Amino acid sequence: MESFAIATSQTNWNGGQRITLEAGDTATCTTLRPGQLYGIFIYNSAGSDNNAAVNVVWSNSQPPATITVPGTTANAGLASLGFVSGTDTQTISVSLPSNSGIAQVEVWLGSVSMPTNTKGLSNSKLNDNGEQYPFNKYSRYYAVPPSKWMNLTITSAITQFISCQFREDKAVVIVVNETSNGLLSGQVTAMGPTAKEAGAVTITATQIQSISSNLQGDGTQWVWMDADSQQNSQSASISLQSL
Repeated sequence: MESFAIATSQTNWNGGQRITLEAGDTATCTTLRPGQLYGIFIYNSAGSDNNAAVNVVWSNSQPPATITVPGTTANAGLASLGFVSGTDTQTISVSLPSNSGIAQVEVWLGSVSMPTNTKGLSNSKLNDNGEQYPFNKYSRYYAVPPSKWMNLTITSAITQFISCQFREDKAVVIVVNETSNGLLSGQVTAMGPTAKEAGAVTITATQIQSISSNLQGDGTQWVWMDADSQQNSQSASISLQSL
């Protein structure tokens, strides 16, 4: 597992909190834990159609990964997702190059434990009563299902609603009501050998307006986070039912 020294001028991102990066800004988290998979949620918030090229440094021995976040007007775009494992590194830095002009992005970390600082996000327990809860932009739901069968359902009447499910060392990108084009090129990026292993990051898609799966709790935490735009999330919902 790698770590590297950070400059004092960099933003402390150890809580994985929602922050805004502008050209020349860097945020660094040094608290990644072995065995846990982390998602970097990146939204283009410049309010223009300028793409943002975000650099993610996770290793001293490997070049930075570049994640392109397509620009949209009115802050209406989807999230780009980068995944890295705490088994490979305890430190990551996310930055916008100084020559990025008016580019601007919102970023935060997701996992079964992140962010520990949930300011700017909606962080709620997902009760197993079968009730449909709104799954809006900035939403994070968590649950610790008991050792029995449960049913998870995510619904959206709007095409291509995207969210992410986390377990300790795995993430599932869930696409409901998928379009014929599917995800954008480079919208999901895995970094490092562990995150690139088969089964670490998977994509599950359906071309209908809901997706359901049965899960069996084991006393560990599950987390679900929205990775879509505000308008695409207006009709989305999530529910967990005890069977």
